[in-house]
Amino acid sequence: MHIKMDAENIAIGGFDAVTFFNNNLPKKGKKEFSHDWKGSKWYFSSGANQELFRRAPEKYAPQFGGYCAWAVSHGYTANGDPSVWKIVNGKLYLNYNLQIKEKWETEQQTLIQDGEKNWEELKIKMPEHNG
Repeated sequence: MHIKMDAENIAIGGFDAVTFFNNNLPKKGKKEFSHDWKGSKWYFSSGANQELFRRAPEKYAPQFGGYCAWAVSHGYTANGDPSVWKIVNGKLYLNYNLQIKEKWETEQQTLIQDGEKNWEELKIKMPEHNG
């Protein structure tokens, strides 16, 4: 899995991936609660969340490597914004902005399926980034 990270290799903008699921309100993580996974550094708001992620990172990490779900469903990558997200069937999806998220939600199930197919190829060749 190719993970979207910033210039410092920090995944999903430093947000605690577990809080999307447990609090339904994402929180920024702290450097003292970090974990390296898939070449990225993940920050957590507590040691408990750090341990939950360490035990099951695939459960908490955003789909499509944290890139925009709409973009991946259309065959390219764009930044996923951790403040524009949705959990669908127990999986976290990020989108580029609120307008894109709203478009994505109108055909959500179809676009998730399209994204899953496209992601298999995208994560290998990682085409030009569009956002």
